[in-house]
Order: sequence, then C-alpha cells, then structure tokens
Amino acid sequence: MNHVFGIDLGGSSVKGVAVTSDGQTLASAHLDFNPEARLEWAETVRALVQRFTREHGPGDVGVSAPGLAAADGRSIAVMPGRLQGLEGLNWTAFLGAARPVPVVNDAHAALLGEAWLGAARGFTHVVMLTLGTGVGGAIMADGRLLRGAVGKAGHFGHLCLDVDGPPDVCGMPGSLECAIGNCTVAARSSGRYATTHELVDAHLAGDPEATRVWLASVRALACAIASCANVCDPEAVILGGGIARSGAALFEPLQRFLDVVEWRPGGHAVRLLPATLGELAGAYGAAARMLQSKPA
Repeated sequence: MNHVFGIDLGGSSVKGVAVTSDGQTLASAHLDFNPEARLEWAETVRALVQRFTREHGPGDVGVSAPGLAAADGRSIAVMPGRLQGLEGLNWTAFLGAARPVPVVNDAHAALLGEAWLGAARGFTHVVMLTLGTGVGGAIMADGRLLRGAVGKAGHFGHLCLDVDGPPDVCGMPGSLECAIGNCTVAARSSGRYATTHELVDAHLAGDPEATRVWLASVRALACAIASCANVCDPEAVILGGGIARSGAALFEPLQRFLDVVEWRPGGHAVRLLPATLGELAGAYGAAARMLQSKPA
C-alpha cells in the first residue's frame, strides 16, 4: 500500500484526497452535507473513504476537523456548538480502519499540508493564518507542529488587539477575528456590506468608506502578524482562507503596514506568502499526519 486518504471535515462539506507517499495526487473530492441532519457529516466521510477504497484499493486514513484534537490524537475533544456527535467520536472504530486514524485540528492540518506540498515547503519555522468566517492558525517550530498543552496553539484569531473592544466568541476583547473575520464585516461597515468580498469590491471600485474599513482591518492584521513574529520568530507567514484570496488588494497594503510596524533585527523581515493548496490544504495535511504516524 503506497497511498493514503486525507479527509478534511468542514462546517458543511467534506474534502478528501487520495495521495501517494511522495505527494502524487490520485484523486480529490468535495462533498456537501446538510449540517442540520444528524450525523450526515459522519456518513459523508465514511462514504468518501469507501469510494476511495473502491477506486484505489485500501489506504490508511487521516482526518482533519474543527475543534481541539484529543491528546491521543484519535478524536476531537472539544467542538461546541456544531457538528453534534463529533466530540469524542473514535474515527478508527467508526471507519473500521485497520490502523489508528490520526485526527488533527483543521488549521493545524492546513499548515501540515502546506509544509508538505505547498507554500510552507522547505521552511523550518513558519506560521499560518487562515482568514475566513473567523481566523484560525498554526505554528511550526523547529520543523514540528506546535500543539500546545490542550491543542489550542495557533489560535491567532483570539489575539487581543484592543483591550476595550467587544468580546469575540471566546470572550477575548478586540480580537484579530473581530478586526478582520468575515463574521464581523456588517458590524465594521455599519451594515453597508455583508461579506468581505463585497467590502473589497467596493474598495477597489473607489468607495472611500469601504477603503477606510478595509485598510483598518488590514492594518490590524499587520499588527497581529508582527506580534506573532515577535513571539514565534518564523521565517515565513502563510495566509490562507477565503479572505487571503483577495490577492493584491490584501497583500500590497498588508506589506506596507508591516514595513512600518514589524521589528526587523539585522534587517530580517518575515516572508509573507499566500497559501497554494486552496480548499484541499486540510485534506493534504490529514494525509501528511497519517504518513508521519506510520512506523519507519
């Protein structure tokens, strides 16, 4: 068996890859499910693994999912509010797998994928931020994913940028997630825009209020990245997620703000790079985790 299956469970869809140990993609898939239907997400995962097995033969499986992974890496220990039944689900037993199925947080998995086959390839010290509805992230230090004591390392969305700001979903005042997450666009723009896509389009069309709101958000992101660089000292920061696909509208002002606020001892500036694996980063990361867990 020279291939593995990487499965990435999202809020309303499952992404998967069948990939060889040297990174050759045999197949990929994206299947939607109804998040309101009890355990439909779990059955969708099982159906995808069965499909890959029929098409490519048996393969070991790695799973990426939202929430905090358990210390033993066999389940998600904490995922409140959605995907009921995910907490504590033993994926090895559920999938009837011959080998233990490693389970990893979705943002952690995205960095593992980018480190294996994407923008973080070749780096030893790297940070990733995923910018979407909220803000997730992950840290690789000395070539190893930093998990932390309970698995929450890399949750950069909950960095505090304003101690007097409103609390985010974790209770942190004035967080990065509040400053740039898609979840707060309407509040930041006084109801003028519902999504970051709309906000950026208006900014590019020359709307001065959209430009004011967007650049304030990008400056907050720059301050958060510079703060992360002070704490983690990475060679590069990888930006993924839907907001990162704004291209030059994000990266050009972000670099300008970093040029002002980043501490650069000896002239060393952190490299700012877009993620390259898109929506499949977590699936590739789950596959990479499976390969890492195999005995030499």
